[in-house]
Amino acid sequence: MTAETITAHASGTFRLGDLPVRRIGFGAMRLTGSAAFHLGTASDRARSIAVLRRAVELGVNHIDTAAFYFSSLRSANELINTALAPYADDLVIVTKVGPFRDYYGEWGSSARPDQLRGHVEENLRQLGRDHLDVVNFRRQNQDSIAEHFGALAELREAGLIRHLGVSGVQPRHLAEALEIAPVVCVQNRFALDRADAVDDEMLRICGERGIAFTPFYAVAGEAGPQAAADTHDDEVLAIARAHGVSPAQIRIAWTLHQGPHVLAIPGTGNPDHLAENVAAGALRLTREDLSRLDALHATTG
Repeated sequence: MTAETITAHASGTFRLGDLPVRRIGFGAMRLTGSAAFHLGTASDRARSIAVLRRAVELGVNHIDTAAFYFSSLRSANELINTALAPYADDLVIVTKVGPFRDYYGEWGSSARPDQLRGHVEENLRQLGRDHLDVVNFRRQNQDSIAEHFGALAELREAGLIRHLGVSGVQPRHLAEALEIAPVVCVQNRFALDRADAVDDEMLRICGERGIAFTPFYAVAGEAGPQAAADTHDDEVLAIARAHGVSPAQIRIAWTLHQGPHVLAIPGTGNPDHLAENVAAGALRLTREDLSRLDALHATTG
């Protein structure tokens, strides 16, 4: 089988609450340009729409987005709406609130709890939905997330949101949230070449509680918001050669091997990269591969 014929079904399935999703999803951020959103060159509009439609054709039914994913030329939510509405019944769109930008693209301070309804409604408007499948509260510098998460829990009770998640959190923040309402996912930064004791602990806790753990920048590693990593450790390169795949596919596969509750949301505006990312869900690493990669992860903290 070639990358073009492997679908997201090969990655397996996990549930966000009552919503089953394939473990390989799609992150919409890079469709707008660089992760700084207002910098860099946005993907060609027609190609971005084609990539979204192709992702769904390849079995992807979990798309990650946000209203603040926009540049001077592109809005991720608008592209999703244009490409995929009317939405398939099994398509799960996950968005996030907390950070926000004004119409000029300038970042504001973190949203207050009383502002979150407006941000949820903006996502609803842009996506053309009457409810949001999953909304993550993206913590920035808050010591406590109780007020913010509580405000979203009220919107869940009102029917605007189906399920809630948290992002950028420590174990104590997850515990806070769980006292208020169910949490179906945790979205934290996590990558093969970026070990962090807190995120490793969150990975473990989520597995024990049956909560989805969704890493961001899993392929980018230390490159983070700027671009996908273009340098790779010798171990990654050697294992990629042995399997006849790209280093990025090894990073995605290693991420998925961290547990059945782990989801991957690699993003791209390139249809060839999309097919490779999806195909990584079918890649089975050997015990020796995992031992070598785990050792690499342990040394990058």
